[in-house]
Amino acid sequence: MATHIALLRGINVGKAKRIAMADLRALVAGLGHGKVRTLLNSGNVVFDAAHSGTVKLAREIEAAIAERFGFAVSVVVISAADFAAVVDENPLRGIITNPSRFLVAFTARPATLAKAAALNQQTWATDQLAIGPRAAYLWCGVGILESRLAAAFTRATGDAATMRNWSTVMKLHAMVAEG
Repeated sequence: MATHIALLRGINVGKAKRIAMADLRALVAGLGHGKVRTLLNSGNVVFDAAHSGTVKLAREIEAAIAERFGFAVSVVVISAADFAAVVDENPLRGIITNPSRFLVAFTARPATLAKAAALNQQTWATDQLAIGPRAAYLWCGVGILESRLAAAFTRATGDAATMRNWSTVMKLHAMVAEG
């Protein structure tokens, strides 16, 4: 069994696409996965799976959510090893003064990150972007809601990327380390 993290995009924001975390844990466990646990109310699931195909795991969870809850949700699954590499490879670590203003964007396919590469040709005032092999890193100097970079990144990647702030990334990293 290998540990994975599933990151659901756009659930429990406003009144649409609501999923209780107990129901999400039960759904993932019902797919045959072990040691299922969630973090926060925003769709972060750590679990053990018998197979390691992250795209297949994501599609299985997406299909189960659509069947059980009646709406589509984009899911990115990343192995624990790749998640640890995302944390270790963070090229903007030295500028994080407020972890809630620092986002990590996860995608299922590296080609999605390539769609945002052109954003590095622009100046973003206090914001900064770095694109790694497994994730993109966005520093939003004046805040996420005010960040033109975060908005441009979302337009460039569409539903194919899901972002978590650095505090959440570090909490997930600690959950995986705890086993």
